[in-house]
Amino acid sequence: MRPVLHADVVAAARVLLTLPVEKRRAKMREMLEQAAVADVFRKRLKRGHPIWGNGCLMAVASRHKMLPERFLDDPDYCNCLIDALQTLLHWQAERAALNRPNG
Repeated sequence: MRPVLHADVVAAARVLLTLPVEKRRAKMREMLEQAAVADVFRKRLKRGHPIWGNGCLMAVASRHKMLPERFLDDPDYCNCLIDALQTLLHWQAERAALNRPNG
């Protein structure tokens, strides 16, 4: 997956806002996986994935219903940002563990 920028996290949080709380982390994880697949596709075939785009999280998020960005005094939006960031951290740690050499 391409490096994750602030705008990627904001786009993902805007998608998460459309979902019930209990479905948000699973959707975030799904979007991360799709962005990773799209990036591999882009690198191998030298073009964007037909559904998930160019390998950035924002490209995947933009394919979903999104609510407008909210101010940071909105607790639900803040929780979506937190969910997006925590899921990203866990996902990155899992991938790093898989890529570590054994021994």
